[in-house]
Amino acid sequence: MTDTPAALREAHHADVSGGWLRPAVFGAMDGLVTNIALIAGVGGGGVSPRSVVLTGVAGLVAGAISMGLGEYTSVRSANEQVAAEVAKERRELERHPEAEARELADAWVARGLPRDLATQMAEAVRRNPEEALRVHVREELGVDPDEQPSPWAAAVSSCLFFSVGALIPLLTYLFGATSLWPALAVGGAGLFAAGAIVARFTNRRWWVGGLRQLLLGAAAAAATYGVGTLVGIQGGL
Repeated sequence: MTDTPAALREAHHADVSGGWLRPAVFGAMDGLVTNIALIAGVGGGGVSPRSVVLTGVAGLVAGAISMGLGEYTSVRSANEQVAAEVAKERRELERHPEAEARELADAWVARGLPRDLATQMAEAVRRNPEEALRVHVREELGVDPDEQPSPWAAAVSSCLFFSVGALIPLLTYLFGATSLWPALAVGGAGLFAAGAIVARFTNRRWWVGGLRQLLLGAAAAAATYGVGTLVGIQGGL
C-alpha cells in the first residue's frame, strides 16, 4: 500500500479550534473528581446513604451550572479581547500600511527568510486588506481571527460532560448500594477510563493517562475522606 503524505490528505490534524474538546475533557474530569471527593468526604463523616445521594446530586447540579457559566464567560471574554485586538490591528493597517508591511517583513526575516523575499511577500499581502489583516493577527497575536472557539459550544460541552462525570460515582448508590467503597471503586474506574480516553486524543500511552488521572482523583478523595472522618468524629455524626 502506498503511503500518502499527510499534506495531501484532507484531514491529517485533529480539529483543535472548535472550542468543545477542552471544556468537555475538563468538565468530565472535574465532575468525576469533584463528586468522588464530595462523596468520600460526606461518606467519611458517617452520614446516611440518602444524605450521600442528596449531596452528590446537589454537587452535580451546582457544578454543572457553574462549569457551563464559567466556560461561556471565559471563552466569550477571550473572543471579545481578540476582537478588540483585531480592530486595533485593522486601524493600524488603514493608517500606516507601509509601516505594517515593514513590520511583517522584519518578522519573516527574523525567521530566516531573505530580506528581498520577505519584503516582496509583505507587499503582496498588503495589496489584499482582509488577507493582510489575517496574516498580521496571526503573526502578532498568534491567533486566527476566523477560527475562534464558540462560547456556547464550550458551555454546553462543559455542563454536559461535568454532569456525566459527576453521575458515575453516584451510580452504585442509585442502584441500591449502602456502602461508600463500591461508589469509590466505580468512580476510580471512571477516572482511569477518562484518563485513558484523553490519552488517545494526545497520542500518549493510554494506561499512563489512566493511572495519572486515577492517582490525582484518589489523592483528592483521600483528603476529603480524612476531613470528613475527622469532622464526623468531633461532631458526633
